[in-house]
Amino acid sequence: MSFATLALIAGIAVLGPLLALPRRWNLPVVLGELIGGILLGPTGVDVLHAHNGTFSFLADIGFALVMFVAGSHVPVREARLRAALPAGLLRAVGVGVAAVAVGLLLAWLFGTGHGPLYAVLLASSSAALILPIVDSLHLGGTPILQLLPQIAVADAACIVALPLAVDPRHAGRAALGALAVLGAAAVAYLVLWYLERSGLRDRVHKVSEDRRFALELRINLVILFALAALAMLVHVSLMLAGFAYGLAVAAVGEPRRRLARQLFAITEGFFGPLFFVWLGASLDLRELGRHPILIGLGLALGAGAVVTHAAMRLTGQPLPVGGLAAAQLGVPVAAATIGAQTGLLRPGEPAALLLGALLTVGVAVLCGSLSARAGLVEVPP
Repeated sequence: MSFATLALIAGIAVLGPLLALPRRWNLPVVLGELIGGILLGPTGVDVLHAHNGTFSFLADIGFALVMFVAGSHVPVREARLRAALPAGLLRAVGVGVAAVAVGLLLAWLFGTGHGPLYAVLLASSSAALILPIVDSLHLGGTPILQLLPQIAVADAACIVALPLAVDPRHAGRAALGALAVLGAAAVAYLVLWYLERSGLRDRVHKVSEDRRFALELRINLVILFALAALAMLVHVSLMLAGFAYGLAVAAVGEPRRRLARQLFAITEGFFGPLFFVWLGASLDLRELGRHPILIGLGLALGAGAVVTHAAMRLTGQPLPVGGLAAAQLGVPVAAATIGAQTGLLRPGEPAALLLGALLTVGVAVLCGSLSARAGLVEVPP
């Protein structure tokens, strides 16, 4: 990887804000970054190579940071969120039950025998994609507050369940690893809570502000990267490490404005866009042309995810919000990666999983726009 490639990636990342610029379109910034990565990856002109070690490592940093920002945006301390928690949990469970039935049906129709894997995929919601859409479109209101615990529970549960569905032989190890990461995040929360209540963090902030040390940025990066290292050590997705630590920071109640100029800036300005460009470049949709029947599988998975989430309309959830909750990203990518590395998925099936995920991304973008037009908007202060 060279500086020329890095400049190209940074240039592609600008496509996201350009597409999101017209307010009447209500498009999220991540859409342009994904499209740019797809066009310059193996699906398009094959200029960007996602398997490059440096590119992949920078994308991992971006993934951890994106998930941290996503977790920190969850208003854990708000009374409104606590009031919305029962509805969110109920819908997450309802989607899970429907996903089992649809997943088993699709496995039977296509003769793959991967019903449990499909069920996990259909039940998953991508906080890394949904929360940036919610944030960029300033979505708000009771339906959106109820959506936050729904996607948080679905994301965490599916991250833990994925190894059991893909590779049952190592499910115990993955479960212990997830517990280790969550336990470490809980310890980080207790430490941050003590520093906040004792006034030490406030004194450190004043010194940092006076001397321009950016200590809060450095400390948060140390903790985040330590959790990421633990996740890699115990074979758990970086998704869990970043999101868990983001929730810990949100629970402590550290003012977001103090992080906005530091950690949020490097995430939203560089590492986040780089991750989404890498994700687009990692998709080789041409592989589906060599296995036409798997195109149907991919479309069926995407449609099944939308249907299972849209079914929560029966619980009073607005249809556009249900479609937004169907967005998949990290879980299908992790499933495709694990399946390809272990040989548990047949040729072309990983690409089918990603095709289904792309379909849900398109639906989520449309539903985010519809939600904004429906008035589910909260004017930022």
